[in-house]
Amino acid sequence: MRVIGTAGHVDHGKSTLVQALTGTHPDRLKEEREREMTIDLGFAWLTLPKSDLLPGGEEVGIVDVPGHRDFIENMLAGVGGIDAALFVVAADEGVMPQTREHLSILNILQIDAGVIVLTKVDLAPDADWLELVADDICRLTRGTVLENAPIIPVSARTGQGIPQLLQALAACLAQRPPRLDLGKPRLPVDRIFTIAGFGTVVTGTLSDGVLKVGDEVEILAAQREKLFGRVRGLQTHKRKEEYAVPGSRTAVNISGLNIEDIQRGCVIAHPGDFQATRRLDTRFTLLADVEQPLTHNTQVKLFVGAAEQVARLRLLGAEQLAPGETGWLQLELEEPVAAVRGDRYILRRPSPGETLGGGIVLDPHPKTRHKRFSAETLGYLEALAVGSPAEVLFQALVKFGPAPLQDILARAALETNAAQLALEELLANGQLVILDQEATPAALKSNPLAASQSAWQALLQRMTDEIGAFHAAQPLRRGIGREELKSKLKLAPRVFTAVLRHLVGLGQVSEAGPLVWQSGHEIRFTPQQQRLVDGLLARFAAAPYAPPTVKDCTTEVKEDVYTALVELGELVPVPPDVVFRKKDYDYMLAEVRRLIQLNGPISAAQVRDHFNTSRRYVLAFLEHLDAIGVTVRAGDLRRLK
Repeated sequence: MRVIGTAGHVDHGKSTLVQALTGTHPDRLKEEREREMTIDLGFAWLTLPKSDLLPGGEEVGIVDVPGHRDFIENMLAGVGGIDAALFVVAADEGVMPQTREHLSILNILQIDAGVIVLTKVDLAPDADWLELVADDICRLTRGTVLENAPIIPVSARTGQGIPQLLQALAACLAQRPPRLDLGKPRLPVDRIFTIAGFGTVVTGTLSDGVLKVGDEVEILAAQREKLFGRVRGLQTHKRKEEYAVPGSRTAVNISGLNIEDIQRGCVIAHPGDFQATRRLDTRFTLLADVEQPLTHNTQVKLFVGAAEQVARLRLLGAEQLAPGETGWLQLELEEPVAAVRGDRYILRRPSPGETLGGGIVLDPHPKTRHKRFSAETLGYLEALAVGSPAEVLFQALVKFGPAPLQDILARAALETNAAQLALEELLANGQLVILDQEATPAALKSNPLAASQSAWQALLQRMTDEIGAFHAAQPLRRGIGREELKSKLKLAPRVFTAVLRHLVGLGQVSEAGPLVWQSGHEIRFTPQQQRLVDGLLARFAAAPYAPPTVKDCTTEVKEDVYTALVELGELVPVPPDVVFRKKDYDYMLAEVRRLIQLNGPISAAQVRDHFNTSRRYVLAFLEHLDAIGVTVRAGDLRRLK
């Protein structure tokens, strides 16, 4: 499926030409018909003639855009998704202001295919005049995306040139590569309406994947943060379809969605495939005919896809951009938009309205606000702009890893085959590391964690350093708690587990229960501390079933030594404030089991008498056994669980 977009000055005959080509007048609004001037986007379609280039013919959509300068921003909402331009210049007027502005926009968006239509040739004074206008057009388009586009003289009123124009369009589109199917459909919404009995319908030009009836969809950059629906029906050129393909003008009937929830510029996608953003890293070129340089912190209007959003630009690596110069921008948006790496965009000055220039989105999700003159940041942007697929993927690894591999590939926004080759190259040279699985083809398809080699080594070092710092600060602790360590490192659970498992596998780190420690680390008491420990343990030996309390222990040997004895397994605390030697605890546990197995359910008084101790210790011990699932209480008795 292909889409053609008109472009050109107001009243140069764009809408009339579309009607002559398709039989459909694209002006939908009553005001447009009354004023005989296009105000908003219009749509139509046609079947191109059969030819050697297109033996079966091809059905293409047409987006008709306004030409008046007051409606240039409506024009920008429709021109972003087209495959080729129908660039219209009236023979009786020649090149006009919006002729130049629309050409600049096509140039910025790199719509490098099209046909130039010299309309209203029946109104031209003579052949010499037509030749002068054609020469003017050639000079205007020299060095632009339409430099080699054919010029077709046409009269929509008489039909002159219409067959030749259709053949030229067929030839132009035959040379265009097919739209890529990346498996992630994305439909920027350019129109919203309701149909009685069906509900909300949105239209747009589908890219990047196939959309099917029944698909669950997410509406990105909508007024509500999380908005979902389901595809109830699809139409392309007023025909019902079970699925829509990349490049098609598509109408989507969405259930579970109110018309008030969505506006032009939203994006329809599968849930989780894309994310809206309030910050973009971009490459930007200021138009040569702009009168003033572009300065840092300028407020602008951003146009990307079908979206229009107010933004403030941060100029990176320079104090200003002169007309015609190219540089780096970080755009900070007032409201979110949905964009991906490689999207083309336009910037305009809000007031007075003026197209400033545009460029390409390099990173749609920068993590931070960049330092303006950071050499590292500028190098990163340069690699994204001109690097090979492997370099682009590596930069995504550095920027976003460690992360699930599919997320990193999505951020790199590479075509599928290029992404696969880049992945294989980085794996082969060791720049990419798979963290939680073997680096096999099957594992790569299961979305493992991935990181750059340097980031992986840094993670390993951070964990060992953090554990070492804990041992230095707490020499009497066996190890640091897993959750405490994860919190200090600020790692996602999956990443933390991968790093810890790797260090344990290397033998550098040990773990047991909730604790992690450096292999070989031992708790060593000073001679004075050891004397205190020996004295405390003697008290436990003297009264094993009526031992010192937790408070007694911490008073006698200090809290850090008591904690060490617990972590070493010498002492077993029994909440709330009872503690036993490990050997005494094990014996009591075995005896309770034996007594119940021998005599049936047992009371607290029987346990007290058996160990010749007080009720305080027995109740704490039995409630502890209930809590850990050894016994179950039924009234005053306990049985084995």
